[in-house]
Amino acid sequence: MNAFEQALERYLKPEQLERIRKTKIGIAGGGGLGSNCAHLLIRTGFRYIRIVDFDVLDYSNLNRQFYFLGQVGSAKVAELKKNLLAINPDAIIEAIEARIEAENAAGLFADCDVVVEAFDRPEYKKMIIETYLNTGKFLVAASGLAGWGDSDRIKIHRIRDNFFIVGDLKSAIGPDCPPLAPCVQIAAAKQADLVLSYVLAGKEGVQL
Repeated sequence: MNAFEQALERYLKPEQLERIRKTKIGIAGGGGLGSNCAHLLIRTGFRYIRIVDFDVLDYSNLNRQFYFLGQVGSAKVAELKKNLLAINPDAIIEAIEARIEAENAAGLFADCDVVVEAFDRPEYKKMIIETYLNTGKFLVAASGLAGWGDSDRIKIHRIRDNFFIVGDLKSAIGPDCPPLAPCVQIAAAKQADLVLSYVLAGKEGVQL
């Protein structure tokens, strides 16, 4: 273990860290939700993360995503991998630059224990949920986190024991309801916390 991982032993028990370190997480989307959820998971000790996204970083993304000015114009997944390895250089980050479609969705995260849905568009959210809902994997999605204020509206909704949705389920992105860092990061943090809770809960299941 490197110095970062050794320092985590101040906060988590050895058996908890063992569970965390052997869990493989798939993240569908490297934008506001995906990039922020990924860095929170890395900071919590997760080592194995596969991130799939086809997009290139734009200046308009910097208001809420885990990237930096000099990375604009590059593939998101490639730059996100660099940023995550800057936290834990021994993490295993699989950065796949690809568009997730119905034809490849099932294979991209087939060997992952957890799948995090982190898309903006409803049709892609639906695709990931339908693909992995009945696979037995732990699935975390998000819906309704745009705008600002009343951040307590961003709640965790248990749909099944292995499927949760984070958000208010209604705040769609629009001219009067933009995606901004505070609410986006609240939702990403709740997604990451659900993953952590699931991994540490064992047979007891996630407790809300």
